Amino acid sequence: MLKNNSIKPVSHKKQKIVSSISTHTILIIGAIAFMFPLVWMLSTALKPLAETTKIPPTIMPSKFMWSNYKEATTAIPFWKYAKNTLIVCVLTVIGTLVSSTLVAYGFARIQWKGRDVLFYCVLATMMIPFPVIMAPLFVVFGKLGWIGSLKPLWIPSFGAAAFNIFLMRQFFRTIPTELTEAAKIDGCSELGILIRVILPLSKPILLVVALFQFIASWNDFLGPLVYLTREDTYTLALGLQFFQSQHGGTYWNYLMAASSLIVLPIIIIYFFAQKAFIEGISLTGLKG
Repeated sequence: MLKNNSIKPVSHKKQKIVSSISTHTILIIGAIAFMFPLVWMLSTALKPLAETTKIPPTIMPSKFMWSNYKEATTAIPFWKYAKNTLIVCVLTVIGTLVSSTLVAYGFARIQWKGRDVLFYCVLATMMIPFPVIMAPLFVVFGKLGWIGSLKPLWIPSFGAAAFNIFLMRQFFRTIPTELTEAAKIDGCSELGILIRVILPLSKPILLVVALFQFIASWNDFLGPLVYLTREDTYTLALGLQFFQSQHGGTYWNYLMAASSLIVLPIIIIYFFAQKAFIEGISLTGLKG
């Protein structure tokens, strides 16, 4: 009996160590696989042009060409494109937060006939891909005189998107109803409850939705490609494609330098907001 009792803890400890090593090995391999494209982009951005297509390829540049970043930002009106992109992102985030919050609150905290049926209809719109509605939207925006401007890229965000409504609704439902009932007893209206009670408790999900929308708008290529017709209104994603096609052959070092500058804001934002971002994701969906 004493022999058996002394073996079990050792076996369990070994099993735990093996499991930990296996988990960390898989995570390290996955991290390297996901980080490799980013490392390759930064490496190419610092190489002379001749080295970008060298066979066999090398990761470490023979000479660090920091001037590639200056050339990349002067070869195209980079800061003009960045300004357009930032305008679209900020206005889109504002529109998304305002519209999605109002709609999600109505689905989560207000009782009305047909609420759940309409909510499922809203969810069903997530199955419709953008290319399906692209042509009708182009006709509508053309009649409104918006084609060639930034308006088609940010005004529709004030109509709320199904995915953001779903995330916010799920989070709002996790907030205790006693808080809103107490506010009603004090004579607070539904809008007052939303602003004074719900929103102060919903910072994580607001940040998640804002970050999702910012990244989607920052990386959006199809929308600007369809609606923007003048070069002075191009966003960064479209301007980068314009730079590639304008020069016939591809200057990979300049292209990767510009691409790394475009990716940088997203990485910085996620770095500072990752705690609230993960918290918002983990809390969403606790209550169905």
